[in-house]
Amino acid sequence: MNCIIVDDEELARAIIYQFASIDTHISGSKEFDSGIAAIKYLNTNPKVDLIFLDIHMPGFNGFDFIQTINSEAKIILTTSDKNFAIQAFEYDVIVDYLVKPITLERFQKSIQKALDKKPVENTQNPQENLPNTSNKDDLFVNVDRKLIKIDVPTIQVIEAKGDYILIKTGQKNYTVHSTLKKIQEHIHRDYFIKVHRSFIININEIVDIKDNSVLISKNVIPISRSKRPELMKRLNLL
Repeated sequence: MNCIIVDDEELARAIIYQFASIDTHISGSKEFDSGIAAIKYLNTNPKVDLIFLDIHMPGFNGFDFIQTINSEAKIILTTSDKNFAIQAFEYDVIVDYLVKPITLERFQKSIQKALDKKPVENTQNPQENLPNTSNKDDLFVNVDRKLIKIDVPTIQVIEAKGDYILIKTGQKNYTVHSTLKKIQEHIHRDYFIKVHRSFIININEIVDIKDNSVLISKNVIPISRSKRPELMKRLNLL
């Protein structure tokens, strides 16, 4: 089994990593100090069989992590608090619940439980299980090691700034390590259009258009000459 260890405590990760390295059922393991870092890894490396997951992590706890990931990996929760046991077993993917400090004997019992746990039967078409993100009005972005939910229709402007993008809503701005190309894949809406190599705008938020710029709220956004015809087609002109 391939496993990952998700825990903000370095010592806790080190203990599990050491136990995993001597267990013959585990072929490899990686460590992550936050749920967000682990999610990024899972997005590009989905073939993980087992996750050791701490419940208490700053900004993004273990239960948030479980509800966010799209993975078939089995999960062993690790925590210093016994009071989450009932809540933990509401999730089919959780096979065991380890209370710190973890002993080698208890670790090995958890591994056996993971091996014995049968996968949940799934008679649906695999595509039916994929989240329909294209129709959702929520976008989660990574800001300061937290996943922040943004209501997509409230986005007014998205501006490229080097290796980052600035997402402007009517209430707040968010700086995110991403690209315009990547965010376009997550906001498939008719009302978003790229008007410049550095700007995506929400056409519902346009106040006026003058020459080669648009006014959105108090932001003056340039329009590339090549993008202007497409913008004009998208507007409801009288």
